[in-house]
Amino acid sequence: MDETPERRLAEFVAATEYDDLPADAPATVTRAVVDTVGVALAGAVEGAGATAARSAGLDPEAADAATLLGVDGDGDPAATALRVGTAAHALDYDDLSWALDGHPSVTLLPPLFALADGADASGRDLATAFAVGFEVECALAGPISPDHYEAGWHATATFGAFGATAAAASLLDLDAEATERALAVAASTPSGAKRNFGSMTKPLHAGLCSRSGVTAATLARDGITAARDAVSGDRGFWDLYDPDPGRTAADRRDAFAFDPDGPWAVETEGIHAKAYPCCYFTHTAVAATAAIVDDGVDPEGIERIEVRAAGGAGDALAYPDPETGLEAKFSMEHAVACAAVRDRVDLAAFEAGALEDPAVDAVRERVEFAVEQSLPYDSHESTVRIVTADGTTRERRRVDPPGVHDDPLPPETRRRKFLECAERAVDPETAERLYDRLTDLPELPDVAATLAGRDSRTDLP
Repeated sequence: MDETPERRLAEFVAATEYDDLPADAPATVTRAVVDTVGVALAGAVEGAGATAARSAGLDPEAADAATLLGVDGDGDPAATALRVGTAAHALDYDDLSWALDGHPSVTLLPPLFALADGADASGRDLATAFAVGFEVECALAGPISPDHYEAGWHATATFGAFGATAAAASLLDLDAEATERALAVAASTPSGAKRNFGSMTKPLHAGLCSRSGVTAATLARDGITAARDAVSGDRGFWDLYDPDPGRTAADRRDAFAFDPDGPWAVETEGIHAKAYPCCYFTHTAVAATAAIVDDGVDPEGIERIEVRAAGGAGDALAYPDPETGLEAKFSMEHAVACAAVRDRVDLAAFEAGALEDPAVDAVRERVEFAVEQSLPYDSHESTVRIVTADGTTRERRRVDPPGVHDDPLPPETRRRKFLECAERAVDPETAERLYDRLTDLPELPDVAATLAGRDSRTDLP
């Protein structure tokens, strides 16, 4: 048999060391890790994250940072990855990558944290495993995206199972043969229906694929067998999860563009941090609305707000009149109304106070959202037009959300976001110290020790 995509990826994962990473990759990974730790801490003490913790027998309100993040070494790593992955995605404040039409870090960091203590993982070990996991999930997404997402699959959960597996295999130092089997095991695990967006099961998807990654990698380490072409072969993952009946297995193998010697996706596509804790398809509209209002529009004088965005936004944003905070995160109408009325579209914008705010409600009823058919399905571009009671019209078009890879959020914004999130779970001093230590990720000799307070260079509780 010729070299399969699975084998090519497995050899890449097994052979890659920290010094092989592209020059800018450690900085990108470090930003992603810091951002994800912040949102995971906040997500661990409420909503789906707190539910997952209690289901695992933990009291999230009483747990320390190491326990909430899963690096304390207690319990089954697969179960730990599930609850930490769920927590990291619970607030929908975690990062994105267009390379897989999904959220990468919540599929990569939870399995790594769950295995870090047992693997004595350094910051460089973790950064390497994160980077190769990202490359794998992006590479396997390419031949069937964005059709896969458009058909109703949550790409974070489906492609994320492979990224989680590759990351875990790297941290466990599996050889190419075992990594190949691990990826094949992972091919039997992906799931995640977009119909569950707006509920606690959406973040659970990240937990489930994180668990799958740990399970697949540890089973492969211990000798489980699997088909060599479980992803790329007839009736394999690509065949089953590709909605295009016109594409054959050979077509998808031909479309598999991964080149271990070529540019990495972490460089060319990158990872986008979220500026707002809601569906990414709202972000350009939120930013555009805020910019128009900041130019001198009185929210009380708004007659209507017209929003035009892509088909992906139309599919994902299913709650024009949300009844819960989770539904509000998938409501263009609510997000735009908050941008018009509130000082910031922050975590509080998706809590009861904002949902019950008469000013937000009044503007939300005046938001008219429609799909712009000329835009590509997965475009994040939007156009916002605000018409005021005196007949004045102001319009703004925005192509990219704030915080994209090529134009990241400013350091002070990233720090403020981290502290805002982390302080929901830990005291301010601990949050500050976590931030300061994690920003030196490649220099950490033992990630679990640092987060658990066993690092001699910190006195984190």
